[in-house]
Amino acid sequence: MSIHICRFLETEDYVVQPEDFVSPIKWHLGHSTWFFETMILKAFDKKYKAFNEQFPFVFNSYYNSIGDRVVKNLRGTLSRPTVKEIMAYRKYVDAKIVDFLSQNLAENEEIFKLIELGLQHEQQHQELMVYDIKFILFSNPLLPSYFDKKPQMPSQKPANLEFLNVNEGLYEIGYQGAGFAWDNEKPVHKFYLQDFAIADRLVTNGEYLQFVEEKGYQSHQFWLADGWSWINENQISRPLYWFKLDGQWQEYTYYGIEKLDVNKPVGHVSLYEADAYARWAGKRLPLEQEWEIAVRISGQNASKGNFLESGWLEPVSATPKTACQFFGDLWEWTASAYQPYPGYKSYPGPLAEYNGKFMINQAVLRGGSCATPAKHIRSTYRNFFQPFHRWMFAGIRLAQD
Repeated sequence: MSIHICRFLETEDYVVQPEDFVSPIKWHLGHSTWFFETMILKAFDKKYKAFNEQFPFVFNSYYNSIGDRVVKNLRGTLSRPTVKEIMAYRKYVDAKIVDFLSQNLAENEEIFKLIELGLQHEQQHQELMVYDIKFILFSNPLLPSYFDKKPQMPSQKPANLEFLNVNEGLYEIGYQGAGFAWDNEKPVHKFYLQDFAIADRLVTNGEYLQFVEEKGYQSHQFWLADGWSWINENQISRPLYWFKLDGQWQEYTYYGIEKLDVNKPVGHVSLYEADAYARWAGKRLPLEQEWEIAVRISGQNASKGNFLESGWLEPVSATPKTACQFFGDLWEWTASAYQPYPGYKSYPGPLAEYNGKFMINQAVLRGGSCATPAKHIRSTYRNFFQPFHRWMFAGIRLAQD
């Protein structure tokens, strides 16, 4: 899937890094390969010979325990290794992994778990690649499209926003299954919730447009102090990919410039914007625990939704089949800080740096997006970003007491 995502890119597209939070596409491909090489082959295969001894310095992301690395904002300055070399690197490591497993048969439980974790890690970078490709193309003044032509996508006016009531009580939070889950989804613990209600779909472009046109971005009373400073310092007055052309609201999508579809859920908003909209609407954002329990009560299946496999790479309007839009389309900002659960234990060794060290100054998002692989998501999955980020596919679900 990683290579499939890149199928419409030109070689030059793989190298660009327009902002610090974006990584060049070729770096993603190299980094996910480095992960398998470092965490499995170098750690367990005594016969393994590295493809290139200099690659770890280029493709290590943030693992201090493994060694030095290129500073993130300089990744786009590296013309070498080339895309061709990175593709060869991937083939080399893939073949070595297959050969290694054929000899060890995954009877080593530790190796088996690391292979699974490596695949999950690759899926995370597939989603990041979708974010980054869109931002890279958007940063080009020609505003090129990614796809040759647009497929037929659902676009119908959703039903009026309704709220699902959830009774107060002591609920169990966290992953309870037998399959894979990240360390930050555990352990299961109890959490008391007051009575609350949660919206049965995401906020639409049309609804958010009313906030924009009623000068929501110019009204300080709706904004957190950090958010108010952020929009003024950065001159933010609309979602990331919105702009006006000849007096009409337009949006940049994977299909190029399009008239703003008022039926689609609004995306590419920061936590600051999501929170301000909720206050303007007389509501609030849900806690991550409220979101998790509401999904459990609704009975919605995590496999049902607009995910990466749809091929649309854009959110679509709510329909009766989307069952509250809890999964897919857009990650949903919550009002919860990204913190460890009671009794949290990180992975051992270098992987202890995977999740735990980021549990500060970030907020939790739930539900997955149109860029998330369908098999990657769960109702307990905790994504996290700093509150000002909005290049990822993130939207808004309202809640109320």
